[in-house]
Amino acid sequence: MFDLGWTELLLIGIVALIVVGPKELPVLFKKAGQFVGKIKGMAREFSRAMNDAADDAGVGDISSTIRSAANPMKSTVDAVKNAATDYASFDPKTDTGRLAGQQAEQAKKIREHAEKKAEDKLHKEKLDEEIVENSNKEASKKRKTAQAKKVKQSEGLKKS
Repeated sequence: MFDLGWTELLLIGIVALIVVGPKELPVLFKKAGQFVGKIKGMAREFSRAMNDAADDAGVGDISSTIRSAANPMKSTVDAVKNAATDYASFDPKTDTGRLAGQQAEQAKKIREHAEKKAEDKLHKEKLDEEIVENSNKEASKKRKTAQAKKVKQSEGLKKS
């Protein structure tokens, strides 16, 4: 990126030692390292966000379609491999078929468990909302009752 060699780095180090001083030099390098780390983290996050946006836009599907159109022989070979893999996964006598069946069964169990957890969470959230709503209604009723008592008391005091 910057294409710095050992001599350039040595020269920068000597200049930094003279300008900053030996006491403050480790602090300066620590701060510079933290700054570079933050910049790298921001760059990683930006790159990840751009890749996610590209995936959401369907760029991967388009690029695979273009690649298959540019090289029809490779796409044909890939289709044959996929067909062979699909066939092997349905033959329960082979090790691959057994493993595929076990994986499918495990995936089904995981999916069912996740669905149950999601339903439980939604049910709990609904109950929590109902509890909050009921407590708000009760608090509102209590406030109205207290206000009505105050009004009656003030009317009683006005009559006296």
